[in-house]
Amino acid sequence: MANQVPVLLVCGVSGSGKTTIGTLLAKRLDWVYAEADAFHPPANVAKMASGLPLTDADREPWLRAIGAFIDEATAEEHPAVVTCSALKRAYRDELRTGRPNVRFVFLDAPADLVGARLARRAGHFFPADLLASQYRDLEAPDPDEHVLDVPITADSTPDDVVADILAALG
Repeated sequence: MANQVPVLLVCGVSGSGKTTIGTLLAKRLDWVYAEADAFHPPANVAKMASGLPLTDADREPWLRAIGAFIDEATAEEHPAVVTCSALKRAYRDELRTGRPNVRFVFLDAPADLVGARLARRAGHFFPADLLASQYRDLEAPDPDEHVLDVPITADSTPDDVVADILAALG
């Protein structure tokens, strides 16, 4: 049944490891992978590249595009891993409503660790000085959301994080 096709949505602030973990998870599971950045309209990318944080209105078409990807993967019966910051509960609610097959994995990384990662990251449109706006917007998942919370530390390796996620998901 198509609505039972699993979709993992790896979320967290920029620099928390979503792309690395999402890619590795998809590879280990042999599932389709989709990078959230690819769903941003060009205006969003330009806005962030210029150092301006996105608003809820800016994020709306992006969230709809990610939702459409989830719906397509589900309809085609392709298990998938997709990344999305999903900083606010309202965003997560939008992505989960009518999609019981979606499971969120929250990469819970401290700001100092993520800031150091972003300072070393080259070639990405998201500037490190926007990180504070992401933490300001972040609404950590509540227990009733049934989000898998994965603590990220300086000692966390991508392989260890993926192993922890797979073990928690069974």
